[in-house]
Amino acid sequence: MSNTHSTIGVIGLGLIGGSLALDLKRRGFAATVLGVEQDPVAGQAALTIGLVDEVVPFADCVDRADIVVVAVPVGAAVKMVPEILDRFQEKGSEQIVIDVCSTKEQICSATKYHPRRGQFVSTHPMAGTEYSGPWAAQPGLFDGRACIFCDTEESSPLAVKQIEELYAVLNMRPLYMRANQHDLHTAYVSHISHVTSFALALTVLDKEKDEKHIFDLASGGFSSTVRLAKSNADMWVPILTQNRENVLHVMDTYIEKMEQFRDAVARIDQDRIRELIQEANKIKRILR
Repeated sequence: MSNTHSTIGVIGLGLIGGSLALDLKRRGFAATVLGVEQDPVAGQAALTIGLVDEVVPFADCVDRADIVVVAVPVGAAVKMVPEILDRFQEKGSEQIVIDVCSTKEQICSATKYHPRRGQFVSTHPMAGTEYSGPWAAQPGLFDGRACIFCDTEESSPLAVKQIEELYAVLNMRPLYMRANQHDLHTAYVSHISHVTSFALALTVLDKEKDEKHIFDLASGGFSSTVRLAKSNADMWVPILTQNRENVLHVMDTYIEKMEQFRDAVARIDQDRIRELIQEANKIKRILR
């Protein structure tokens, strides 16, 4: 497969799939981009915006694409990737399928013993916004971000090399992890951020009944903290349930820290409040 003449199929034309399709075409990796989209309105929008060259049925995409990108919610992807590998086996093809999902253990387990497992590369580009749909796709979304490759020893070296080249075109830096370690660390860094944002939004909506006050008084701090609460439920329900054990563990720790703050505030213990804040300030050494 020549990288400058490849056909890329993207199943799911939302923020990640749409942005990936856009830059792979603009930057010359793909000669043709095929899209699969369940929602006909979104599919037409992807065509109109120019994210893809054609919107085609699932089977047509899998048959024609050199690389198939599965960019659907992880609950659907766990079933879809083995189906795509089945089709590769029937055709005797050497195509590659990748996923871009936020949890990895279940999808890697579902494909582990498939005869065509080597043609699957499990990836997680660590980029995104709180918006969804083809309208949210944007050029340069992945620039400078990390892309996690999981269980690459299960994939063929040639497949891994070609997908490394794909993400290099997107200006991403590769990291390599076992699937279980990926799910552990994303729970600690990404998934808890969304849960706390959802909880904060629910708290404010519960306590502040005047929507105008929320709009008028929301400062930059509130807006940035609650931004993730706008994220799509169809995406996050399967992520949180598939990564349940890790998410519960980090939620318990978060609740413990909240209780420490609550106790210090309740006791008007200024020294303890200061101590907790200064301990939290250490994050500045990592995130500047």
